[in-house]
Amino acid sequence: MGKASLYNPYLDTLGGGEKYTLSFAKVLAEDLGFDVDIEWKDKNIKEKLTKRFGIKLPKNVNFVKDINRGEGYDVCFWVSDGSVPTLRAKNNYLHFQVPFTNVNGNSLLNKMKLFRIKKIICNSKFTKNVIDKEYTVNSLVLYPPVDTKLFKPKRKENIVLYVGRFSNLVQNKGHKILITEFKKLVKDKSYHNWKLILAGGTEVGVGEYVNKLKKICSGYNIDIVESPSFKKIVDIYGKSKFFWSAAGFGIDEEKNPEKVEHFGITLVESMAAGCVPIVFNSGGFKEIIVNGINGFLWEYKSDLVKITKKVLSKPGIYKSISKSATESAKEFSHEIFKKKMLELMT
Repeated sequence: MGKASLYNPYLDTLGGGEKYTLSFAKVLAEDLGFDVDIEWKDKNIKEKLTKRFGIKLPKNVNFVKDINRGEGYDVCFWVSDGSVPTLRAKNNYLHFQVPFTNVNGNSLLNKMKLFRIKKIICNSKFTKNVIDKEYTVNSLVLYPPVDTKLFKPKRKENIVLYVGRFSNLVQNKGHKILITEFKKLVKDKSYHNWKLILAGGTEVGVGEYVNKLKKICSGYNIDIVESPSFKKIVDIYGKSKFFWSAAGFGIDEEKNPEKVEHFGITLVESMAAGCVPIVFNSGGFKEIIVNGINGFLWEYKSDLVKITKKVLSKPGIYKSISKSATESAKEFSHEIFKKKMLELMT
């Protein structure tokens, strides 16, 4: 059909936004028949991405040193770092996965560059609201895809899980809060046989962070799983009963929207695997969770333990929420992403 190009400056962080980029590339290649070039200097990135996300890229997706801002391509999909690039493809798509603020987004120069952009795409309504105001635009929302068919409930064990990057470069992921509250949970002898698993990437912005977490976990049934393979993470999701998240806690999302969860791909993955989510009431989480129906939104740190105990005290509640979570996750399936993407490309 033609040639397409993609650029994501954060590709080596192996996070949710990078999975989004690969999914976009896959639809371009498989469903629209484009030969796709992704800009990245280290060609080993393909193996790393495949291992982390379990996405098998078709042969007509290649990694190249430079896409020259889309020049000579029919399509260019560009993930913004807050700036607006001068893109040169026939059809240019600018993607915001971070709700940037105070970056002089509505400058005259940016307005001129935006004339070359066919559509601006955001990963959530939360991101859209911030971007539209900052850049004076009307963006579209294309939710990140989750291949929900690959995540299945297994025989559930007494495990509380959180999956998210071990990095505080931008967002406050709240690992320490989860550890502290879990310690309070297991002080109750009724929950002494429970385990907390914290899993996530350690490729970027970690420093001594993980070592510090390990020290405060000492003596407790807490596992830290660094940069798990896709196979490993699917297994953990399947066995876990709860998904806890403190991402965004203590942050004013009006002043610092970039520091809260912009969407929540790992939340949706956990729901697809039948985990009952208990997540902080901020950012993109509010677009995924209907409180008390397919999970819970908490306000105070003590709510994590209170809600967990309440749900476990009545098995019927756990079963109902778990089932509803699994069904809700389907709203963010790869099939729906593909359908919406094909609509916006035509």
